[in-house]
Amino acid sequence: MNAKQAKEIPGVLRVAKNRKALFDYEVVDQLEVGIVLRGTEVKSLRDGKIQLLDSYAMIEKGEVWLHHAHIAEYSHGTYANHEPTRTRKLLLHRAEIAKLEAKVKEKGFTLIPLEVYFKDGRAKVKLGLCRGKARYDKRASIKERDEKRSAERGLE
Repeated sequence: MNAKQAKEIPGVLRVAKNRKALFDYEVVDQLEVGIVLRGTEVKSLRDGKIQLLDSYAMIEKGEVWLHHAHIAEYSHGTYANHEPTRTRKLLLHRAEIAKLEAKVKEKGFTLIPLEVYFKDGRAKVKLGLCRGKARYDKRASIKERDEKRSAERGLE
């Protein structure tokens, strides 16, 4: 853990952040959930070998599943190494799943993993209830970001 991460939140080690999701989607709600992992997946996560670029979550038969999250095979793993893009179960309470299912049935909402981190030694996923941005919203985000950068440069 580097010094920057230690200053943010004590006991939390950020592994990956889905920056593209924040650009492509408007985050309406966020939820911290657990994730079911195998031993080699945990070791690979601790090495920071995860990619959330095209991943999403779906509710199937009353359970939430994470699809297309790529956790690289552990370098020191044996024949029992995990499959990198397997579907992984997310851990939520039944009431939380019911609320999310009602929202996802509305038009335009989807579940996107925003961040993966370790909190007190347990792997967690920050799951976002998101609505897709239109092209003009993306342009506005780019314009706002550029204005912020130029203002910061002017102060220096």
